[in-house]
Amino acid sequence: MKLRIALLAALSMLATPLFPVIAAHAAGERLALVIGNAKYPDNETPLKEPINDAHDLADELKRDGFDVEIGENLAGDAMRRALDTFYGRITPGSAALIFFSGFGIQSARQTYILPVDAQIWTEADVRRDGFSLETILGEINSRGAGVKIALLDASRRNPFERRFRSFSAGLAPVIAPSGTLVMYSAALSSVVGDSGAERSLFVGELLKEIRVPDLTAEETLNRTRVGVTRASRSEQVPWISSSLAEDFAFVAGAKVAKLDPKPLVPEVKPTIQPPATTEPAKPVAVATQPEPAKPAETKPVEAKPIEVKPAESKPAETSVASLAHEPTVAALNAKIAANPKDVNSLYRRGQVYASKGAYSAAIKDFDETLKLNPKDVEALNNRCWTRTVVGELANALKDCNEALRLRPGFVDALDSRGLLYLKSGKAKDAIADFDAALKVNPRLTSSLYGRGLAKQRSGAAAAGELDIANAKAMDPNIVKEFAGYGVN
Repeated sequence: MKLRIALLAALSMLATPLFPVIAAHAAGERLALVIGNAKYPDNETPLKEPINDAHDLADELKRDGFDVEIGENLAGDAMRRALDTFYGRITPGSAALIFFSGFGIQSARQTYILPVDAQIWTEADVRRDGFSLETILGEINSRGAGVKIALLDASRRNPFERRFRSFSAGLAPVIAPSGTLVMYSAALSSVVGDSGAERSLFVGELLKEIRVPDLTAEETLNRTRVGVTRASRSEQVPWISSSLAEDFAFVAGAKVAKLDPKPLVPEVKPTIQPPATTEPAKPVAVATQPEPAKPAETKPVEAKPIEVKPAESKPAETSVASLAHEPTVAALNAKIAANPKDVNSLYRRGQVYASKGAYSAAIKDFDETLKLNPKDVEALNNRCWTRTVVGELANALKDCNEALRLRPGFVDALDSRGLLYLKSGKAKDAIADFDAALKVNPRLTSSLYGRGLAKQRSGAAAAGELDIANAKAMDPNIVKEFAGYGVN
């Protein structure tokens, strides 16, 4: 509002055009912090896009009048220093923009961006090693910034989420102070598959729109959203939230047409539709937040002999030797060598082995964990899941049942047992477990996709296709993931 008052005299001197033209945020410094994190030791290979995207966007912002600081592959301490320096540069009335490309994760309905040395094994580790977007925006606001912009290209499936199968994938909505514009590269709780390209579709479209003259920042981001959605054939739909109270353009000194008052940019909720090959159906509102649900009542099932269906294949094993030099594995090996009864390190190494396909080694570590603590429900669930992947279904069922006996309604164990039933040909039992898991966490992609396969196998083709389409929209890699479990 201050900007409009300051420009009132100048506007009164103009003739009355159809769309009055005003300067967009003419006063105040324009500051930006651009971070590209690509080399995460826990990921199999460095990400290709973040560094190139960070440099391309930083160069454009400099041309547009921003004072830009750029960081590459920042560890936790370096990222904290970069943010503190950024906060210190902010003065009242300035415009402050932060761009982050790398891995992000949501926990307790907050979005956290991750440094390259993040060591995340429990939800508490997310808060310890990650940087909350809400906290960052709150700190920027406390320094008096008039315009606050956050652009996150962090909607990637990451190794940390795979360790905690109860986590929702992708990013969470942000509760931001007034005067804030936020954009994610994909819809809430959705992830973007790795394209293998040197630059991301999101940043490519953003750069094209920033260069279009006479657009407000909101218009620029809305056009970016449309461009990404069209280019990806609706497989990637960016999310926007705005509470800007003044006109702002990315290009310094730009003139923007002041249109009739309209609502600010809405939060974009993706409409997920089944592939064209399926019968027309109304999309399922999987993106809505559910009411808190009581833990599902589950009854342990008597373990009966189960055989692997011939159609299911046994996945290839990764050798332990090939993982020995990975930083996380090497650190855990050292801890276990120093203390063979270090139950936490044994469990964590088992998780790493399982996530990287060293299934036999993972089972051995879970065995040792459970010898030390037979009531460790997390270890029971992980061993159930790993045994399911390799086809040891009878023993897997015992593990899942015991985990559910110790913790009724345990969503991860329901999801694991659903996969077990799916592999064993018990589609109705699989649907029941996936249903129970989805009542607790409707965004649990593995349960949604598994339920879709189970429905198809039970004869409900249309309903199964819809579940599968919704799961693929949330996680484009889900088909490949299940194929790795031996389920096609």
